[in-house]
Amino acid sequence: MGLVQLIAEADGRSLAASGLACLDRCRPLLDEEPDVLRPLWAGIAEGEESWAGRLAAVRTALEAAPVGEASSEDWAPVRKMIAAAPSEWAAGPLGEWAAACSGLALELHRELDPVRGPRGPLAAGEERRQVQILELLAANPDGAALRRALDLSTEGRRVLRAALSRRARGGADPS
Repeated sequence: MGLVQLIAEADGRSLAASGLACLDRCRPLLDEEPDVLRPLWAGIAEGEESWAGRLAAVRTALEAAPVGEASSEDWAPVRKMIAAAPSEWAAGPLGEWAAACSGLALELHRELDPVRGPRGPLAAGEERRQVQILELLAANPDGAALRRALDLSTEGRRVLRAALSRRARGGADPS
């Protein structure tokens, strides 16, 4: 099943996790940003009751976090997506948000990909992780699946951090 279809059929928990995972994987764009998104992972595990409160706390932490000039332009779209996250735990708003987060993550990965086009290795890996996370959460409603989704997101962050490092060294200029 394709990414668009998986998002369309996902429940609220899967949509919240999918959107958050996309943004979490883009976090290396913020240089040394502390793990301010971690409370949202816990909020997803706790479910609907804690989502809005945890989301508000993350937004406050992001507003207070210093942003270096070099990364602020790259990080701005990710911050906007966190600000746009719905406080309501419902499939409709979460689905729209998850789809927007997916698109943003794919776009950012394409921009950083050393191979131009929609199917460079960095963008293909990001799309693969998005599909894996949605399939995993659809098949397993337990906390272990959410932990595995977080692990996949961490792996994606490492890949993006390595791509940014290569780019900074001039080893892979995507332009």
